[in-house]
Amino acid sequence: MGRHEDDDHAAEEEPVEERPASAVSTESLLAASVDVEEEEGADWATQSSHRLLAYSDALLSIIATVMILPVAHTKMEVDKELDENLQLLLGTKMAVYLMTFLIVTVAWAAHIRLFQVIVRIDDTLALLNLACMMLITLLPYTFSLMATFPTHILGILLFCGCVMVIGGIQSVIVLYAFGRPFLLQDQIRACEDHSVYKRHILKVLLRVPLICLLAGLCSFFCYQLSYVLLALVIFLPYISRGVLWFRDKLLGPVEEDPEQVMFYSFLPSEPLSKERVEAFSDGVYAIVATLLILDICEDNVPEPASLQQRFNNSLVAALRSYGPEYLAYLGSFATVGLLWFAHHSLFLQVSRATRVMGLLNTLSLAFVGGLPLAFRLTHELPRAALRDERRAVQASCVLVFGAGVFQLATWVAALQGGGRRTLRPAVRYGGPEHIFMLAKLALYPAVALAAFLLTCVLSRFSVTIFHLMEIATPLAFLLLRLMVRVAGALLRRLFCPQRRQPENGEENITSRVPSNALLT
Repeated sequence: MGRHEDDDHAAEEEPVEERPASAVSTESLLAASVDVEEEEGADWATQSSHRLLAYSDALLSIIATVMILPVAHTKMEVDKELDENLQLLLGTKMAVYLMTFLIVTVAWAAHIRLFQVIVRIDDTLALLNLACMMLITLLPYTFSLMATFPTHILGILLFCGCVMVIGGIQSVIVLYAFGRPFLLQDQIRACEDHSVYKRHILKVLLRVPLICLLAGLCSFFCYQLSYVLLALVIFLPYISRGVLWFRDKLLGPVEEDPEQVMFYSFLPSEPLSKERVEAFSDGVYAIVATLLILDICEDNVPEPASLQQRFNNSLVAALRSYGPEYLAYLGSFATVGLLWFAHHSLFLQVSRATRVMGLLNTLSLAFVGGLPLAFRLTHELPRAALRDERRAVQASCVLVFGAGVFQLATWVAALQGGGRRTLRPAVRYGGPEHIFMLAKLALYPAVALAAFLLTCVLSRFSVTIFHLMEIATPLAFLLLRLMVRVAGALLRRLFCPQRRQPENGEENITSRVPSNALLT
């Protein structure tokens, strides 16, 4: 009786155990086949986002740089003193230029971080990105309105409107990409809950459009407050970091979600990759070097009527009258090129860029973007009085000094903590290239400061001093390594006049010590 009952129970239990197993295996096979089909479809329908990033980097660097043109091409009347015009330029237009340049770099950084999350694109994403880039190309026009009419609210409203629509398009890109997980990076795809990342990215993206919306509303009753709010966009990541620091000090550290800790690539406080910083910086330097020739093409081609009346139809004689402008162009191009060379030498030795290094590099690029203004001030604007000439040259020296000194500050920031995480061993303290890198980065700030001080004493020769600075600095770059080696040899003779010869089997340790280690 008991055996029959056991057999009956066994017969009833056997099919119950087999059916779920077969069902589960069938469902898993179907799910796996669907995933494989999606991945195979994604392979031919999508592509890497690298080319899109390269195109966007180039476009954004151009947009950030050409915003100096409304400043450099300001009409200046001959019967007015240059001091008044410089007040107009430096007090209003230069301030608006610096603010909008930095805002464009914030938009560039947000774009890069967005496509660190979205690693593959399809046709829809490419078209949405083109719409975003089209609106970004309108920013120089809105800047021109803001710089020319700073008290009128229309320029502010157009600028804020463009930024808000750009933020809306980027939000659509996020929603579209998270609806197709095969477009996302592997780290996010491996996570079960994508909504955490989506909410975090949207929260970061919509901060700037919301501030611009507030700035647009404030422009109706206080336009000065609108400019303050727009400037707040530049320092928003640092303000957020400061608020978190104060919160931790007051309330104690808050334990973060492990997924939030793992997800670091879109946080605004994290530095961008060194490669992206180099690409954007190269674009700015290239555009600035190209903008210098535009004035030559526009203003230094003689009119046919003038050629016949003034120069007896001699094109050689007409072009000879523009000789100082051609020489000035060569000197300005050499200045931009050598500043790029110093930047290239610095980032060649950088292994990792920090957040502070990125900010200092952006400030350096802002001054580099102003170099077309320096060219126009010193070579094309009317110089009716000696005082005007000195003021123009000094303003140009300030721009060159700012571009160089922030490069030097970037290197100093990289040396914090000995530079173990940010610099290669050759340029760290005691490295064989440490002193040479210091001399290379300090050359332009030192020369620009010396030229500024000389113009204060020798006002009559201000333009000559500036031209000598442009011509002598390339020669100094060529002789820089030789001068550093000679100075190092002299200091070694002074402080280490005799060297003990190594005994048998003893390694000559002194010979392996870097030459500039004795100088630090």
